[in-house]
Parts: sequence; structure tokens; C-alpha cells
Amino acid sequence: MDALTILRQQYKECNEWLGATMEGVTSDQAHWNPAGSANPLGATYVHALLTQDYVANVMIKNGAALANSTWANKMGVSEPPPSEEFTAWAQWARLVKVNLEALNSYGQAVADSVDQMLASLTDTELTRSVQTPFGESTVQFLISGAIIGHTHNHNHTGEISCLKGLQGA
Repeated sequence: MDALTILRQQYKECNEWLGATMEGVTSDQAHWNPAGSANPLGATYVHALLTQDYVANVMIKNGAALANSTWANKMGVSEPPPSEEFTAWAQWARLVKVNLEALNSYGQAVADSVDQMLASLTDTELTRSVQTPFGESTVQFLISGAIIGHTHNHNHTGEISCLKGLQGA
């Protein structure tokens, strides 16, 4: 099995896991503010989806994020997150209101877009260097780390599961 086939399969599975974890989440659960500095479940879900969108469509494809183009003002958030520092984002996370039905639809559009991007890549493109806000990276690392998840999607799915559990779900 080649690397691209493995990455597509891993992406499909990580999104299935995220979707299964989000099953049954209510609006009250999505907006519950946990003690300490943890973000609410809904904001964490937004972050996981936005990261996939931005990494795939902006960083790798050099295009526009769905959140800023075809899904602008309809992705299911009361206001877009700030792009500035962590403190502003943490404040936004505690105030944003999410519409889970719209957000799930946006998530499906992101998943379709990422899968199309993955299907269009070649093995050679996996080694292409990409400039990110955190420095230079390769397409393969962005896909395996920031989209799929040993550093991202799986971690946020775990956070969402924990936040559900803290609420008795």
C-alpha cells in the first residue's frame, strides 16, 4: 500500500472517530464552560474542523479556506475565531455559540475537500516544503500531524470525549 492510500485511509478513520465522538452532543453540552482553562466542547470542535480546512485548502493547496469562501457566515458559529494570540482565542472559545447541525454540515464539506486534496496529490508532492505560521514543514507532515492527528485531530477528539464525560455523557 502506498503512502497516499494510507494517509487517505487514516484521514477517513480519524474523521469517523471525531463524528462518532460528536454523536448525541447537545447544544447545552457544546456550550458548557468547564472549570479552569479548558475550552468548551463546541469551540474545540470548531477548532478541529477549521484546522483541517486551513491546512488543506490554504497551506497545501494555496487556495481559500471554505470557512472564508463557500461556507463564510454559514458554518454554524456566531462569530469567527480571532486569528491573533492565544488569549483572544481562549476568550472567544468561551463566548462563541455554535449551531451543531450547521457545523456538522461544514465538517462534511471540509472532509470532502480534504479527501479531494489527498486524492489529487502525488508521492513527490508529499515532500514539498510549505511555509506555515510555525515555520517550514512538508506536505506529508502537515497531513499526518495537523490534519490527521498525532498532534491534532485525535487529540481534540479526546478532549471532546473528556468534556462529554465530565458532563455525564
